[in-house]
Amino acid sequence: MPLTTPSGTPGNLTADQEAKLQELWLACLEVFGVSHDNNGTPVASGTSTPSQTDEPTKKKKSRRSLFGKKGHSKDNDSDGAFDATAGTDSNDKHGQTKEFQQALASQTPETLRNAFWAMAKHDNPDALLLRFLRARKWDVHNALVMLVSTMHWRAVEMHVDDDIMLNGELHALRQSKSAGSKAEQGEGADFLAQMRMGKSFLHGVDREGRPMCFVRVRLHRQGEQSEKSLERYTVYTIETARMMLKPPVDTAHGEHGTARHLIPDSAIYSKKAARTTDTRPQDYTPVKFMIKCFEANYPESLGSVLVYKAPWIFQGIWKIIKGWLDPVVAAKVHFASNEKELAEFVPIERVPRELGGQEAWEYRYVEPSPDEDAQMRDVEARRKWQGQRDEL
Repeated sequence: MPLTTPSGTPGNLTADQEAKLQELWLACLEVFGVSHDNNGTPVASGTSTPSQTDEPTKKKKSRRSLFGKKGHSKDNDSDGAFDATAGTDSNDKHGQTKEFQQALASQTPETLRNAFWAMAKHDNPDALLLRFLRARKWDVHNALVMLVSTMHWRAVEMHVDDDIMLNGELHALRQSKSAGSKAEQGEGADFLAQMRMGKSFLHGVDREGRPMCFVRVRLHRQGEQSEKSLERYTVYTIETARMMLKPPVDTAHGEHGTARHLIPDSAIYSKKAARTTDTRPQDYTPVKFMIKCFEANYPESLGSVLVYKAPWIFQGIWKIIKGWLDPVVAAKVHFASNEKELAEFVPIERVPRELGGQEAWEYRYVEPSPDEDAQMRDVEARRKWQGQRDEL
C-alpha cells in the first residue's frame, strides 16, 4: 500500500489547490441551485442572502452564464457570473462542452444535484471534485464542464445509477428468462454470458495497493454480444471497481494482454493466447467506448495498464489505438514480455496460473440468487432511507 497521500488529493493540497477546490464547489452549488452567502456558506432554501436583500431588483442569472472568460475566478469577476459558452477546453475531443450546455438547458438544478450525489456513492465528495480538477489541470471552468457533462452522460445516456447498478446482474437473469421481446432476452443473455465466461474480473491488488482488473481479451469475439450489452458490461465493471477503492488509493490497475485490442483496464495475456496469430478484422468499437469512459467520464481513475506477452501483431494495433489516446492516458500503458518485467508491477504470486502467474485461484461466476434483492423491493424502507440520505 502507498505510504503517503498522493498530491492533489484530500489531505495533501497546496493553498492554491485548496482555493481551486473551493471555487469549484461554489460553481457546483450554483449549478445545483443551492443558495449561499457572500462567504460561500450554503444557506437554507428560502433564506435571503445579502446579495438578495441588497439588490432585490437584480435579474436572476441564467445557469448558462456560470462562467465568463476562461480562467477567471469569482474574485476577478465583479458579479460572480461566468459565461458557459466562453473559454471552452481546447482538448474537447469528446464533445463535453455541448453535453454541458445540454444538461443546463434540459435538466433542473435539483436533477443535477441528485445526479451528483448518486455519482458520489461512497467517495469523499472533495476527492470526487479533485479528480476532475486534476484531469483538467486545475482549470475550474473546464473541470465544471467535465463534471456536469459526466453527470449528463450517467443520468441521460447510460443510466448508470438508476438502471445498470441499481438493477445489476439479477435483472439480466430475469431479462434472459422473460416473456418479453427477443431483443430484451438477448440483452440479458449477452450481459450474463460475459459475466459467466469471465471476460474481465476484479481480483487482488498490485504493488501499489490498487485493485486489479484482468481482461481476458481472447474471450472476446466480434459480434457475439450487442454493442449495448458490451457498454453496459464495461460500465458495470468500472463501477464495481470503484467500490474497491480505499483511500489513499483512488485509482485501479489493469493487467492486460491482447490479440485484438487494448482495453484501458488491464488483463494478463496467457501463453496460449500469445501464440495466436489472429488476422481477422479488429473490433475497435468497444475500445473507443472504453477510451471515452476513462478520458471523459472516469477521470483520474486509471492507475496503469499492463499488456503482458502481447503477440507481434499487437504492435500495429497499438499504433492505431495510441493515436486515439490522450497522451496522459497513453503514458499509463506499459508492456511486459516476461515474468521479471511483470513482477515490477504485480508480484507473480498474485497472478492466476491460467494467466501465467503462480496463484492457485480460478475465476468462478456465482449465479444471482432469485431473492437477493428482496430488501430492495421494500419500497417504504427504501423511501425512508433515501429520504434521510437526501436530507444529509
